[in-house]
Amino acid sequence: MSELILHHYPASLFSEKARLMLGFKGLSWRSVVIPPIMPKPDVTALTGGYRKTPVLQIGADIYCDTALIARRLEQEKSSPAFYPEGQEFTASSLAAWADSVLFLHAVSLVFQPALMAVRFAKAPPEAVKAFSADRASFFEGGTATRIPLELAKHQWPTLMGRLQLQLERNGDFLLGAPSIADFAVVHTLWFLKQTPVTSPLVDDYPEILAWYQRVIGFGHGAASELSSADALEIARRAAPQPLPVEDFIDPNGFEVGQQVSVSAVDYGVNPVQGELVFNGREEIILCREDERAGDVHVHFPRYGFQIKAA
Repeated sequence: MSELILHHYPASLFSEKARLMLGFKGLSWRSVVIPPIMPKPDVTALTGGYRKTPVLQIGADIYCDTALIARRLEQEKSSPAFYPEGQEFTASSLAAWADSVLFLHAVSLVFQPALMAVRFAKAPPEAVKAFSADRASFFEGGTATRIPLELAKHQWPTLMGRLQLQLERNGDFLLGAPSIADFAVVHTLWFLKQTPVTSPLVDDYPEILAWYQRVIGFGHGAASELSSADALEIARRAAPQPLPVEDFIDPNGFEVGQQVSVSAVDYGVNPVQGELVFNGREEIILCREDERAGDVHVHFPRYGFQIKAA
């Protein structure tokens, strides 16, 4: 079995979600730290242009989006489970809400003008300018829009109140037992906890803070460093894993063997082109060739992504 390789960077909130998922599963993994902004040439060699962080690599198979990464880790180690039996729909739906609604609120609250000077106090002006330009382009062409700061502040007590009620009803975790919902929610609050200005937005809710500490307590598993060059060499030398088998007809008529592009629909919508080699209810797989990474299979979740003819 090939090693789990996570391409991430420390300050990325979705990377923290992935790191905690690895910790919950008690898995060992290799850590490749990538740039926080484009260009990311070594990552692009693996993904074909997908720009969101993190990315999970297993040999020559590349998994995009933490929703799909969670399902792949569930295959790697089924217990403890991300999707408790009988609550699979609830767990997935709550996680999707957190990864969209709660995430966009957290981004607005963290990147408010008063905090930008604090976050980039030691950074040179050109680095601040590059980061701002990168993040501005991140939302171009997608369905997601930035939430105005005043609206995010206005709605935050409602969101936190609902989470608090959920914990009051279910105990230590959002659905009683730990699930993917806990990790999808906690990383947005982790992002807020990184600054003294936004930390009270979590700390002022004692039940949520206690839950937060329980989930963070799962840790990050056993990580060891790996260079991006070595990760590319691992991909080049490996062969993609056997494709899944599923009886599925695409509602828009896309068929295995077509040249297509796949992209996120919300933000970071850079398309990835390749041959459609698997098309299922939860997962889409493209085969693509790169001069540095070799033949790779790039995996995307179906939900939140779209296929177009190339």
